[in-house]
Amino acid sequence: MSEDTVDARASAASDESAGDGAGDEGHSISVAVVDAETSGNVGTIARSMKNFGMTDLLLVDPPDIGPESEAWGFAGHAREDVLPNARKVTFDELVESYHTVGCTAVTNEDERSHTRYPFQTPADLADSLRDVEADTCIVFGRERVGLTNEEIARLDEVCSIPASGEYPVLNLGQAATVVLYELRGLTVAETQHPDSSHQRADERAVEGLHEQFADFLDAIDHPEEKRAKATRLWRRFVGRAHPTGREAKTLRGLFRRTGQKIDRLEADDDRD
Repeated sequence: MSEDTVDARASAASDESAGDGAGDEGHSISVAVVDAETSGNVGTIARSMKNFGMTDLLLVDPPDIGPESEAWGFAGHAREDVLPNARKVTFDELVESYHTVGCTAVTNEDERSHTRYPFQTPADLADSLRDVEADTCIVFGRERVGLTNEEIARLDEVCSIPASGEYPVLNLGQAATVVLYELRGLTVAETQHPDSSHQRADERAVEGLHEQFADFLDAIDHPEEKRAKATRLWRRFVGRAHPTGREAKTLRGLFRRTGQKIDRLEADDDRD
């Protein structure tokens, strides 16, 4: 969008609360990009925001992100809401209105050699932000140089992604995706994945599975002196696996059909 459009929307939003990015879990997390050089990265960040339940995109000295820009192509479905509703702000406004977290690749070794130390990883950040009641803004810097030491010094926290010491600098869009992914627990109440809760089969079904295994050992004529050990190993295996009711039923069916087939084969041999 053009600079005039961004300014107009910023003006229209000035009477609203600072954070529009309240997630399904009740946390308000906005994302700011400072002085991005290419609009494509802004589009990529908007798309990642959409993926992980964030909507409030703030831009400091942005490039053109209108419908004819690269941003529009990179944003995916975020072009429907996140990107067109992006607001232009100043760095001062970020500092004054939000609990700010600056993302940087390099933190140096200790408190004596860097403006801000210590730092948090994205996973650590997700845990610490649960207790922050203020509106929060995750701040990303420029593609080539990131955030300056002066800018980092004005922010509340620093986040850094652990990476190879030989090449720790990520592309701006990649870095944002990693950080926002780790924050999804604060902003996304439900993902596309089914409920991951594991319902273990009841004890009757599990014992039935053990009985079926014993019948299977009979069917294959497993050596009598080895059965106690085989049964013990089987029980240990099932105990660690915590099978669901459906899994137990399926395994019992497999053992039963195997035993029946063995019985038929033996009967055919006897007739021959």
